[in-house]
Amino acid sequence: MKFNYIIQLSFILSAIALLSSCVDQLDLKPAQNVEPEIALGSSTAISRVLIGAYADLRNEDLWGGRTILYAEMLGANNEIRWEGTFNQPREIFNKSIITNNTFITDTWLRAYSAINSINNILDAINLVDEADRDRIRGEALFIRGAVYFELVKLYGLPYSAGNTDTNLAVPIMLTPTTEVEEVTLDPRNTVEEVYQQVLADLETAEDLLPESNEFFARNYVASALLSRVYLQMERFDDARDAADRAITNATANGKSLVNNYMEAFNNEADTQEDLFAIQVNAQDPENNMHLFYSTPDFGGRGGDVTILDTHVSQYEAGDERLEQFVVRAGERRTDKWRDQFRNVKVIRLAEMYLTRAEANFRLGTSVGATPLEDINRIRLRVSLEPKTSLSLEEILLERKLELAHEGHFIHDIKRTRGEIQDNNDNSLQYDYDDPNLVFPIPQREMDANPELVQNPGYGG
Repeated sequence: MKFNYIIQLSFILSAIALLSSCVDQLDLKPAQNVEPEIALGSSTAISRVLIGAYADLRNEDLWGGRTILYAEMLGANNEIRWEGTFNQPREIFNKSIITNNTFITDTWLRAYSAINSINNILDAINLVDEADRDRIRGEALFIRGAVYFELVKLYGLPYSAGNTDTNLAVPIMLTPTTEVEEVTLDPRNTVEEVYQQVLADLETAEDLLPESNEFFARNYVASALLSRVYLQMERFDDARDAADRAITNATANGKSLVNNYMEAFNNEADTQEDLFAIQVNAQDPENNMHLFYSTPDFGGRGGDVTILDTHVSQYEAGDERLEQFVVRAGERRTDKWRDQFRNVKVIRLAEMYLTRAEANFRLGTSVGATPLEDINRIRLRVSLEPKTSLSLEEILLERKLELAHEGHFIHDIKRTRGEIQDNNDNSLQYDYDDPNLVFPIPQREMDANPELVQNPGYGG
């Protein structure tokens, strides 16, 4: 039987053109329903399409920088300041997002382009050579799980807000679109449904992926991402165990903390600490964190993000992580994203130690190591005295400072039911479940799909 499946790898360009055209709104198609353009007739063709799905994932709209930038702007907490001329990040920073924000729209479009590519791959998986089938299926499920996890965090209320069976997230699409006539109008699935889909994809991916796979997804990368998902769901035993699996398998394959903290950043190739990083070079230069966080002397813009005293004052004297902060272009910057054509850090080994420490502490267990051992492992690397006792607050602060400016803080605030201070009004705070900390459904999608319901506070 001959299969003639199609993938549209050029969908984003056509979608952007559509957004700016005068085409009647009734002609718009929901982003989750895109008609493919490359036939999947062989194992080699499917492998090429998988690379295209990775390209979507590593694009600036997703893990190429913007999902990290979004998290930093939402969680700025009057500790960093947006000074750039781009209005799209400023809206997120000011918690005054409009529904046609092009960054947020492009992320939605890119995400569903990747998902449809993956759905086509999975539908044709039996065409893949048997020796490669499990790996390719595992990589495909990893990408889909990763993309849906980013979507549910950005466009839905946090899991900690409760009502997960009624709070809306994003549409789940598991069937590939192969013909124009197959376009459907799908409603948003609930937060619970999307999280369960993410777990199903990543848990299966973990079982299928090999330990070694160059810089593509590996089994311990799936374990690491699962630990993030479980942590957001407050399933601390599962988060602990997934982090421990990631540590065990990664260290068995040569991963370890780099000796000097800042050596973990601005790298042309993966370091021994990187579990997963987006590969950036002169041919594939997209790194929005460098673009907006760096300065002209290092190939960036004018220095769009400033680090404020309220953030720096939280570090202990002698903490080598303070070395990242340098005055350039007239303001304090973080040098984590300084150099051009350097990899975007997505998951570092240090995060796994912090997750395992927190989960073990909450549960009163010591799987893999005691919380003190894991926290002191992080502290000793940056020349801080080891602690002799711990509190949950100290663990969360250590996590905040170790992973600062890498897109974690807002998600930690949401899962721990904290607050975010307004960046312009010190008397105003946003609770973890405030609708202002959730993205709107893009207006383009609302116009294309009448089955979609807009998020609170955004009209429609």
